[in-house]
Amino acid sequence: MKNKVQLIGHLGADPELKEYAEGKSVLRLNLATNERYKTPAGEWKDNTEWHPLVVWGKLAETLAGQVHKGSGLVVEGRLVHRTYETKEGEKRYTSEVVLNEYHLLNAKVAEGV
Repeated sequence: MKNKVQLIGHLGADPELKEYAEGKSVLRLNLATNERYKTPAGEWKDNTEWHPLVVWGKLAETLAGQVHKGSGLVVEGRLVHRTYETKEGEKRYTSEVVLNEYHLLNAKVAEGV
């Protein structure tokens, strides 16, 4: 089986592009997905989930110039779970989607190299 995630949503903030000394670029984004449902009492409720996205290399540089807070995106990538330590020595866990393809809503498709 393949580790594959597909999401459709909107960016909650402007993207953060960083370039490392080795010349590698990384782009970090937060994608909001929304679900609307009706409660047993008949009330409509909205549920928003936030998904951290990571994009590497040329794809990161291209996407950074195309999106901003509120941009609509369809993304595809793989789900990655990792552990890291804070400066205070606390162990933290995070999950993020590493993109390999995206589609701007109402725009062309861009694929990873």
